[in-house]
Amino acid sequence: MHQNKKIIPISAIQKQGCQCVCMDGEVSAICSSTLDVPPICSPRICPVMPLSVEPIQSLRISPIGTSNCVQKQIYDDNLYRYKWQEVCY
Repeated sequence: MHQNKKIIPISAIQKQGCQCVCMDGEVSAICSSTLDVPPICSPRICPVMPLSVEPIQSLRISPIGTSNCVQKQIYDDNLYRYKWQEVCY
């Protein structure tokens, strides 16, 4: 069974590798590279997402190993709020 990995470009996250985050209100594993192995995330309750309009995405080439990039709301544990980030599959 093949699953699409969720990749956040390295410039968008502080740590390299994979981590579990609240993305669009649900726990998901995200990685900084297609070579990383995503962890199995333990269940947790994510904060409620505020209503927000998706930012306009600029045209660019997806990172190697991905085919599609979209904007997702990722909860920032340091800022205690969701922020828009590009996530590639």
